[in-house]
Amino acid sequence: MGRKRCVGGDGSKMAAGCCGVKKQKLSSSPPSGSAGPGGGGGSHCGGAAAGGVEPGSLPPPGSARLNGLGGLAGGAAGCALAPPLPPSCGGGPGGLSGPAAAALLASPGAGPGGCRKMVVSAEMCCFCFDVLYCHLYGYQPPRSPRFTNDPYPLFVTWKIGRDKRLRGCIGTFSAMNLHSGLREYTITSALKDSRFPPMTREELPRLFCSVSLLTNFEDVCDYMDWEVGVHGIRIEFINEKGSKRTATYLPEVAKEQGWDHIQTIDSLLRKGGYKAPITNDFRKTIKLTRYRSEKMTMSYTEYLAHRQHHHFQNGIGHPLPSYNHYS
Repeated sequence: MGRKRCVGGDGSKMAAGCCGVKKQKLSSSPPSGSAGPGGGGGSHCGGAAAGGVEPGSLPPPGSARLNGLGGLAGGAAGCALAPPLPPSCGGGPGGLSGPAAAALLASPGAGPGGCRKMVVSAEMCCFCFDVLYCHLYGYQPPRSPRFTNDPYPLFVTWKIGRDKRLRGCIGTFSAMNLHSGLREYTITSALKDSRFPPMTREELPRLFCSVSLLTNFEDVCDYMDWEVGVHGIRIEFINEKGSKRTATYLPEVAKEQGWDHIQTIDSLLRKGGYKAPITNDFRKTIKLTRYRSEKMTMSYTEYLAHRQHHHFQNGIGHPLPSYNHYS
């Protein structure tokens, strides 16, 4: 892009104060009802404002939580080799339909051109549904899944209905082992997102689950040095009172909102609690970190199709009563 870059960052640098919002939760999506820059410092990506500590306050290091939407699938350009479907979610890519199948077939694999195989998988979405299902029905939690347990910053996002309204989304910039991280943020995003009431059994049939893993963190010196629809961004700035504030949007947010670079930056400043007029000189003082993400989405219907005959494989040794009601 022809712009000078600072020394590259990493995910661990994002752990403390990833977004200046409430209840130590980080907002990475536009404020409720926003179609452009604006909004306050609350943790919004749709829905009611969250209560809690002062907007813009920084969470302690290592405990940052984020509210937001998932990101655009990453991977090297031109790689189109699909990894096999994880065993606990069926026998192959043909077992999936809709968004999960499209994401799986489009995901890059480890090919001769040096393409990095995507880490995120359909099995991770299955596991999140397992965890939520067992919790809502009072069963023992599922045992550890078969996918990698490597540490990653992550998001778990829930949407509901045909129009896929946001129902809950919380994640972390602190790298967590995937098995424990997905367990924790499945429940946290479904039951403890303060913008929404806790999820209920009756909502399960209409749910969509997305897992996003954050990668490729880079500090940049120019606040314009990122690409809409490709990079998520995290900004750090000093507000009118001299306090440090942060805010973040995941990769797909700016594209979905139809924003350009300036609109996205200005919206993040408002989200982080900056209330003064925004000038170009002030934008130049922002510290910006860009990153990418890998994302997988699965509907509850797709989950049921794989668990009706394979739910014992992941340690769920009980019948799923919802099959009788929703299949």
